[in-house]
Amino acid sequence: MKIENYISMSSLNILTIPKYEKKLREKSNDLKIDLIATPEMQKFFKELAETMFAANGLGLAAPQVARQIRVIAVNVAGLAHIFINPHITKKSLFKDIVEEGCLSVPGRYGKVKRPKKITMEYLDKTGQWHKQKFTGLTNRVIQHEIDHLDGLLFIDKLIK
Repeated sequence: MKIENYISMSSLNILTIPKYEKKLREKSNDLKIDLIATPEMQKFFKELAETMFAANGLGLAAPQVARQIRVIAVNVAGLAHIFINPHITKKSLFKDIVEEGCLSVPGRYGKVKRPKKITMEYLDKTGQWHKQKFTGLTNRVIQHEIDHLDGLLFIDKLIK
């Protein structure tokens, strides 16, 4: 899905701290595989991507829009990728320290140390299983969004 396909504003609202901090810190549940193909869930995947692009975000996790399911949208070179039930199976020992921000923590930025490479297993929006390696910015965004699924915010990992 290209960014140009997301012209309309989404109806999803992004939760922010401090008002929604308790909700943002809840752990998400796996999405049941039989729900992936439903029209309601396909609509949600589209709206999650629309909301990410409308907010000029690099990624957005379902808990950030008040859905406690393990789904993330990631902007990869202007294309929305939906990752369902993502699970990091391998992390490199080498790490980078890079400044991050977050749509749920407006106006705050800070340096976070994360592995340079990961291997991740996930389902796509058609229910197909994948195992893939990620590096660079996409790797960092995926790790940031998976933290949201686990109830963590980037401010919990700031380098002092």
